[in-house]
Amino acid sequence: MSVMMKAVQFHAAGGPDVLRYEDVPRPEVVPGEVLVRVHAVGLNPPDWYLREGYAMLPPEWQPKLSFPVIPGTDLSGVVEAVGEGVTGFAEGDAVYAMVRFPSGLAGGSRAYAEYVSVPAAQLAHRPAGIDHVQAAAAPMSALTAWQFLVSVGHTVQNPLQPHPHEPVPLDGRTVLVNGAAGGVGHLALQIAKRQGAQVIAVASGRHAAMLRALGADQVIDYMREKAQESVGEVDLVVDAVGGAASRRFLACIRPGGALFPIFPLGFDGAEEAERRGITVSTTQVRSSGAQLEEIGALLNTGALRVLIDSTFPLSEAAAAHRRAAEGHLQGKIVLTVA
Repeated sequence: MSVMMKAVQFHAAGGPDVLRYEDVPRPEVVPGEVLVRVHAVGLNPPDWYLREGYAMLPPEWQPKLSFPVIPGTDLSGVVEAVGEGVTGFAEGDAVYAMVRFPSGLAGGSRAYAEYVSVPAAQLAHRPAGIDHVQAAAAPMSALTAWQFLVSVGHTVQNPLQPHPHEPVPLDGRTVLVNGAAGGVGHLALQIAKRQGAQVIAVASGRHAAMLRALGADQVIDYMREKAQESVGEVDLVVDAVGGAASRRFLACIRPGGALFPIFPLGFDGAEEAERRGITVSTTQVRSSGAQLEEIGALLNTGALRVLIDSTFPLSEAAAAHRRAAEGHLQGKIVLTVA
């Protein structure tokens, strides 16, 4: 008989109310992987894209889901058991990870659960200076900012563009971060600042004090002014919101500068960018335990801070998804696991 655990899963795509807190079989530890007893789970946009059946993608790009599906990629917890061939981790170690992304896009990551089996190469030791909630909030957002701005860390071809993504020098440059109060945005702001950039943060004005505390040199309230019209030429725009609206930022980037849309689908400004001499580049974030160890060193000392918008028990995942849908987040939403 299978050992059971609690997890959140859904049996059909839809809104937050399709999420169910149910008994499911606990995963077995397998060679090359580590079984983690989960203490906290971080929410990310792919969680609700998956829950909705990737309705925002063209039909030919929508992965086929096999129900029921357990969503979630980001977790922090404690090692329960170590699979054959795994070194560097032992029972009782505090760890964190982004699990099987993007390979688990169709539901293979399964982090909304009490136990998750994680490939050892995707796992890192949790920084001692932060708790499980903060650690669970970090992986996807921090890895996205890191792979866009510091080091891609892999050579997998991005299907959305013919050339590999390359971070650009930031020391002494001016960087505008749009969506600077959100999960990726507030970490991209801090990383750019650490790299020596002057950072302009674009967000709702109610986040201004927080953004300045994180290092923003200037804060623009998008409710009151259009950033692309109120700044001079910048070297780089990191658009953590992305989509078709990213095109508007081409007007404020100097020739030779760059635009990094975190969510590139719908962007239609390639010809204008080429005419202006601006590089537009994106990348798909990928799981990396090695990079989380690097990022963890910064989280441990407080040199990089991850902010928490709100927390919910795992059993209230639907309420957490409703909070995400409200928008205007300040940092990350996290599920706590008793």
